[in-house]
Amino acid sequence: MQLDPSRGYDLIGDVHGCANTLVRLLERMGYRRQDGVWRHPQRMAIFLGDLIDRGPRIREAVHLVHDMVRAGEALCIMGNHEFNALGWMTPAPPGSGRTFVREHTARHERLIGETLRQFEAYPDEWRDMLAWFYEMPLFLDAGHFRVVHACWDEDMIASLRQQFPDGCIDEHFLQASAVPGSYACTVLDRLLRGTDMRLPGGLTMTSSDGFTRSFFRTKFWAGNPLTYGDVQFQPDPLPEQVACMPLSAEDKARLLTYGPELPPLFVGHYWRSGTPAPICPNIACLDYSAVMYGKLVAYRLDQETRLDPAKFVWVEVEKPEPLQ
Repeated sequence: MQLDPSRGYDLIGDVHGCANTLVRLLERMGYRRQDGVWRHPQRMAIFLGDLIDRGPRIREAVHLVHDMVRAGEALCIMGNHEFNALGWMTPAPPGSGRTFVREHTARHERLIGETLRQFEAYPDEWRDMLAWFYEMPLFLDAGHFRVVHACWDEDMIASLRQQFPDGCIDEHFLQASAVPGSYACTVLDRLLRGTDMRLPGGLTMTSSDGFTRSFFRTKFWAGNPLTYGDVQFQPDPLPEQVACMPLSAEDKARLLTYGPELPPLFVGHYWRSGTPAPICPNIACLDYSAVMYGKLVAYRLDQETRLDPAKFVWVEVEKPEPLQ
């Protein structure tokens, strides 16, 4: 997608239904509501996906961003939660062994349940928003910067462009992702969820959200990692005995790299905490756990080729007052 290189762009991390917080962030950056749409006289917002699920005002957040996009005041890429919603609502293809693309398990219902409840009285709106999710590209490559929800995999994106030049998938591709190990499944998992690595020796770990996993999320830019701890990129730390274990040559060979000479890249997805800052000179993660009372974060990009820590902007997400 060609974007105006002379325009400023405000990249905004995972909203997850925190509509009031999003309004505060837009106001802080000089956006004003005019004719029902949030606008800035010189700049455009770019949302990194995951508008839905978990938060208190999902429907309001989706409408706010949708209206900005329709008015030409914003762009929004697909996050794994928008993909999950499409998968939840879409029948799986015959022979896949599933009823729906995203199986209706208790865990999956827990993730999407709040979104479905908030749209329950508005079925026509929900149908319209699902159609809009298909218009969200999986990535944006503006030349002087790039945007993807979780991981920029150059080879996969180049391959995907041949089928979907604008990065927007269709229902057929979504249905194909119901087959584990398929091309569609692999692409969507990589771009929307990131890279992972199996814990050594058959070990598992239980994360803070209560799920036991045998894989952990990894960096896709580590220059010369030596240990498992060097490539771990997730909120939950690795077990101590694992973090200090050396990576094998095979482990290293499977790691992606995003070189320091490449354009600035913006991702969400990873539930960071602390003071927003670049994770390396040309990569920023803008997901700072807003829906868990963290921060809703933006980066105000102009023409720079290396990220400036002073250009992160954020608002703290306020906890509701306890009942007296």
